[in-house]
Amino acid sequence: MANNVPKHIAIIMDGNGRWAKKRMLPRVMGHKMGADALDRMLNAAGSLGVEHITVYAFSTENWKRAEEEVKGIMGILREYINKYFREYINSDFRVDSVGDLSRLAPDLQEDIARLKEASKDRKGIHLTIAMNYGGRDEIKRAVQKLAQRVKDGELQPEDITEELISQNLDSYPTPDPELVIRTSGEFRTSNFLLWQSAYAEYYITDKLWPDFTVEDLKDAIKSYQGRDRRFGGRNEE
Repeated sequence: MANNVPKHIAIIMDGNGRWAKKRMLPRVMGHKMGADALDRMLNAAGSLGVEHITVYAFSTENWKRAEEEVKGIMGILREYINKYFREYINSDFRVDSVGDLSRLAPDLQEDIARLKEASKDRKGIHLTIAMNYGGRDEIKRAVQKLAQRVKDGELQPEDITEELISQNLDSYPTPDPELVIRTSGEFRTSNFLLWQSAYAEYYITDKLWPDFTVEDLKDAIKSYQGRDRRFGGRNEE
């Protein structure tokens, strides 16, 4: 499996609520089991050759959900941060975030900043958590930064390149994902890494995220390894 392994895998962790509903449990329990599934992926990914994992934890649209569920998700994030300091502080995980964190509670913003600072020099798996994230919102904020530079006379419109836009996205300098995994059988991007995933391969599985296993991750990687990635060109035999 070491050959042609995607260095960056992005995951739309879908199906937590449906997993709980099938078991007549509160939706928050589905998110809790989803966090456990993420742990399994992180513990296995490094040995498979993966270097970066970006997960869709909470979108800009998720605020529309019931208040109890939103509070539950935020509580799980707090617990995940505390778990890092309890169990992973001596590990090699590096943690980052993408998204507009300004809408999160001040204490949660501080916890995320503390976690990023504590892990910034780690060299192992690089986990990026997308919180209050939307691909369109990210691109909008990047364009606003560049527009301000044009307004200030620092930049000419014709100088704006694809590379410059990439450099102003939340994810910079993390490389673009080569593989996007989506669980629960849905076929849509859901506003996730719209710019970065332009040439990513997608792997869709009917499994709900809490049921996703390391073997499923290996199957996704094997599927990726069998793809012919042409990037809009043609690979001649």
